[in-house]
Amino acid sequence: MLIEPINTRDIPRFFLNRQDHAHEIVETVGAPNLKVQMDLYHCQIVEGDVAMKIRKYLPTGRVGHLQIAGVPERHEPDIGEQNYPYLFDVIDEVSKQCGWQGWVGCEYRPKRGSEPGGTSAGLGWLRALLQQRT
Repeated sequence: MLIEPINTRDIPRFFLNRQDHAHEIVETVGAPNLKVQMDLYHCQIVEGDVAMKIRKYLPTGRVGHLQIAGVPERHEPDIGEQNYPYLFDVIDEVSKQCGWQGWVGCEYRPKRGSEPGGTSAGLGWLRALLQQRT
């Protein structure tokens, strides 16, 4: 089971907004099947300092899943203010140190999603990233 802090710009009055609060809840409950879905999009909007949040929380064993999208408009992750190639390097580095073996998922609105082939065209960021990393 995952709990996810969500920014109040996208969902006003959402109860859970911050990583520290989500991790406190998971730690307090103490159930081995309860984890945090660490959505880097929401984290950037509410808290910023995403690389340090990854370094702090990934080793705790409380992160069950990472999720990404471009900030501020939730488009492809290569659009906006976050440097995902850098953040992927941080995730790889920290994962090697602590043994985290989770997944990074994408949840975004393709910028050209309403055009024919827009969603597929919007995956160009992934093709470019995979070429860089091989």
